[in-house]
Amino acid sequence: FIFLFITKFHEFLASARPRASRDEADGDPEEPSGEPEQKRVKLDRDAEQKKKKMRGQNKSRPHIKPQSYEERRLCPSIVQERDTKCVYGEKCRFLHDVSEYMCSKAADLGDQCYLFSSFGWCQYGVTCRFSRAHTSPELKNLRNEELCRRSTDTVSNHLDKDLQRRLRKKQQRFPGAEAYLKTVSRGEKSTDQSHAVKQDPDRPHTEVQRQHTHTDTHTHDGADPPVKTLGPITDADIIKLRPSEKKQVDFRDKLYLAPLTTCGNLPFRRVCKRFGADITCGEMAMVTNLLQGQASEWALLKRHASEDLFGVQLEGCFPDTMTRCAELLNQNIDVDFVDINSGCPIDLVYKKGGGCGLMTRTSKFEQIVRGMNSVLDVPLTVKIRTGVQQNCNIAHKLIPEMKKWGVSLVTLHGRSREQRYTKSADWEYIDTCSKLAAPVPLFGNGDILTYEDAMKARETGVSGIMVARGALIKPWLFTEIKENRHWDISSGERLDILRDFTNYGLEHWGSDTQGVEKTRSFLLEWLSFLCRYIPVGLLERIPQKINERPPFYMGRDYMESLMASQHVDDWIHISEMLLGPVPKNFSFLPKHKANAYK
Repeated sequence: FIFLFITKFHEFLASARPRASRDEADGDPEEPSGEPEQKRVKLDRDAEQKKKKMRGQNKSRPHIKPQSYEERRLCPSIVQERDTKCVYGEKCRFLHDVSEYMCSKAADLGDQCYLFSSFGWCQYGVTCRFSRAHTSPELKNLRNEELCRRSTDTVSNHLDKDLQRRLRKKQQRFPGAEAYLKTVSRGEKSTDQSHAVKQDPDRPHTEVQRQHTHTDTHTHDGADPPVKTLGPITDADIIKLRPSEKKQVDFRDKLYLAPLTTCGNLPFRRVCKRFGADITCGEMAMVTNLLQGQASEWALLKRHASEDLFGVQLEGCFPDTMTRCAELLNQNIDVDFVDINSGCPIDLVYKKGGGCGLMTRTSKFEQIVRGMNSVLDVPLTVKIRTGVQQNCNIAHKLIPEMKKWGVSLVTLHGRSREQRYTKSADWEYIDTCSKLAAPVPLFGNGDILTYEDAMKARETGVSGIMVARGALIKPWLFTEIKENRHWDISSGERLDILRDFTNYGLEHWGSDTQGVEKTRSFLLEWLSFLCRYIPVGLLERIPQKINERPPFYMGRDYMESLMASQHVDDWIHISEMLLGPVPKNFSFLPKHKANAYK
């Protein structure tokens, strides 16, 4: 028995050693190089991948830029029919011959252009995928002058070119932010000096007092000169607004569409606004990218005319960048409130100290809130989670402090960072926090998919409800809540909603090939959520729960079954019904693994 045990033990040790390579087996073994041994490749990768849960993001998914779907593109100077020639001349990498471009251009997708029929003019000219509707036989772009006179610009908060240049060259001034940051630095210096006195009690008091006086005098003498301005001086230039004089927003008893990354774009917000959403908010924007003048980040701040109560959400982790960005937006865009993202759970944001990380950095959090409040003329709101760890809630400790800091609204998602979107939202805890927040309004968020869920949420002490995934699964949820009923919506009505979204997308992103494919990609991301909806008429029990995945089922018609499909190919088929066939090199993988249904 002992001999057998020793034999098995040596076999176990031998199996743990790295096997010799083929070269070593055939010839003499190589001399040791002193380098650490390479890690062995796991052979059974497929089995391990099957064991992993399908959750999180598809971080390595293929990303193809929309402009890559068109091999040869027409020069913007030709598309816009400018009188002057292209400034790049022969060095221009775009085509200048319209006939040559039309030979390589993809086929039109229809005979009617939504932009031309709505506004009387399509700025994309011959590059539009519906150009037959507004192009003459001589390939000139046509105009409907009557519609052009009646139409107005419906989108605001564009990035000004001069502002973008100043941001990129770091020439933009932030006088309000700089004044606040000086007070923060003074407070930190005085705190350090008080700590030094406590550590050295034998130090003379007169010496400390002399240093305080010297520091104050130096700061006063070395202050920056006042900012040069043009025009008459108003009270706002001299006297700072009191909190009661700032713009007031009545948030109570309203339905709030949550700021949704990727899917919460302007066309989707227009759809939700049509179904009864009261408050809308732009997608999360990184303050560092905004301060650098990145056009793609500033596009997240755009506002449609139908959004009567609109705010933007900012993400950052330092008082200086957050305060400067708040002052920048206060001067250059039109919003009703600014929201701080203190609930984002993704690692990229959390590890830098932003998102949920702010909840554990209360001193920095306070400096951010007070600094942004000092430079904003609109209310400042905060979105948080219950905490970071699953069984360690800290929101009830933060909310009383945020009341002192000057927050106008708190939105609480009833899950921790570790929970992400698993398990049910803790509405009992939200109720407890709403009582602590009074008189500051607190909105609850989590698991709202039906009007019955909304009624239960309103039985708590919350001032309003924020809807996130529920709006992605069924954007008509706002109508159901306001009318207190279940809407057994037909597949034809749902297809009309998708058609409206594509029209809004063509208006927002463009009707050329680049705009069409960008609209398609956002439509497919949204369809990955829409397929979770089960028609009310097919439910065995009412209502449907948000964390319950629908089983495979047959709808009442072909379109209803197609919309319930959990396969990407069927989502692409739906997009082809609205936006024509996909390009040859087209590929799509959903952003979240949970939506891939592999």
